[in-house]
Amino acid sequence: MTAVLPSDKRLISLEAGKRGVIKTFCDDSAGSKLVSVGILPGSFVELVRKAPLGGGWYVKVDGQTFALRQEEATCIVIE
Repeated sequence: MTAVLPSDKRLISLEAGKRGVIKTFCDDSAGSKLVSVGILPGSFVELVRKAPLGGGWYVKVDGQTFALRQEEATCIVIE
């Protein structure tokens, strides 16, 4: 796992419709869950939309759509 710096950009900082590339995950536990469903470092990720009141984060990763919890979205470091 790559070292995560406080200045690294996170998925939650994206606006709807913007894209990035997954660099790494900041937490091994959440990272292993994300990898098990096909969300991998090096994949293109696009924020589709955020649900109101801190609900789900809807993202498209390499053409597949996923709903993530806020904790999982916070864990994804992008470039």
